Amino acid sequence: MNIHEYQAKQLLASHGVAVPAAEVCSTPEEARAAAGHFFAQGYKKVVLKAQIHAGGRGMGVFKNGLKGGVKFCGNTANVYATAKRMLGEMLVTKQTGPEGRLVRRILVGGALQHDTESFVAVVLDRNISRPVMMVCKEGGMDIEDVAARDPKLILTEIIDPVVGLMPYQARRLALALGMKDELLTPAVKLLIGVYRTWWECEATLVEINPLHVVELVDGTQSLIAVDGKITLDDNALYRHPELHALRDLDEESPLEVEASNYNLSYIKLDGDIACLVNGAGLAMSTMDIVKHHGGNAANFLDVGGGASQEQVAAAFKIILSDPGVKAILVNIFGGIMQCDIIAQGIVAAMKETHLKLPIVVRLEGNKAEVAKTLIKESGLAVITANSMAEAADTVVKLAKKSSP
Repeated sequence: MNIHEYQAKQLLASHGVAVPAAEVCSTPEEARAAAGHFFAQGYKKVVLKAQIHAGGRGMGVFKNGLKGGVKFCGNTANVYATAKRMLGEMLVTKQTGPEGRLVRRILVGGALQHDTESFVAVVLDRNISRPVMMVCKEGGMDIEDVAARDPKLILTEIIDPVVGLMPYQARRLALALGMKDELLTPAVKLLIGVYRTWWECEATLVEINPLHVVELVDGTQSLIAVDGKITLDDNALYRHPELHALRDLDEESPLEVEASNYNLSYIKLDGDIACLVNGAGLAMSTMDIVKHHGGNAANFLDVGGGASQEQVAAAFKIILSDPGVKAILVNIFGGIMQCDIIAQGIVAAMKETHLKLPIVVRLEGNKAEVAKTLIKESGLAVITANSMAEAADTVVKLAKKSSP
């Protein structure tokens, strides 16, 4: 689950990571008032940052012509005018696609002078089943670009989850970032706080980019996490109701939200062949074989290993809500899942929705013969296939035939 920058900073701050003071605003009036607070504290400029679930905001472009989702302003009048052009507008970045994302909130904070930009992140290395902290002296840009240009610039520490990030490891990373003298101890504290955030929130990613050494209003230097990104593990959210409450449904596809209400795993894609499958591995294989036969999947939809008839019917309704779908492929291997439950869901959904799209069904495993009998006796126009290859080849041909 993704969360907003301002939410990530709140979590980081609660674990001892220094973040800049800022206020979340949803109207130009709120932004002007917040900016007034910072100007009164001695800040020369304030920064306005669009809050959307997408990276590349600084280089993004609003559909109204305003360039940049991160703007610096020197007075309250400029803050008000800029906020008015940001809030309620669509921001297009390299991660949003051409449709962009609607900006409902902006983060307003004091802009600080800085002379360094570094990168810090904690991720799970699935090859060794250990958390890894990565740092790089070149922050403020895509870390993938840095890694491609010079991998040696990225330094890592493998962390033993039993003991966590040790102080000596944090010192080694801090020194690699160029932190010394009075900044070394705060840097160690910050890095340990970043790891604690990752561990205690059960995140899959905690990233600070950029990490700045800034000059505060009183002239002293401080190490500040200027931007923060956190991705939380969906599977662990049942243990963290306070984190689940951070979910912003407005940032998610309506179909994906509807699917989550039925505990279905659904991701909308750009193709025209809808896939309804049980099990993530089989779903990926189904998408691959559809592509192999010349088609493109319209979605990833995993009903899981023990779906009910209600869930199957809900899955069909979600599929039919996508106007780009030209044909449907149901590929089920019955293990824990009973194929006759799938068949009952298919029949119920087709009758309720008056489905007119071509549908190809491949059922194997637990109660597959019972399921095939149910479908045959329903009298519905369902094409059955005996193998994945046959099912994929058939559905691709039907989808092409249905296309204008």
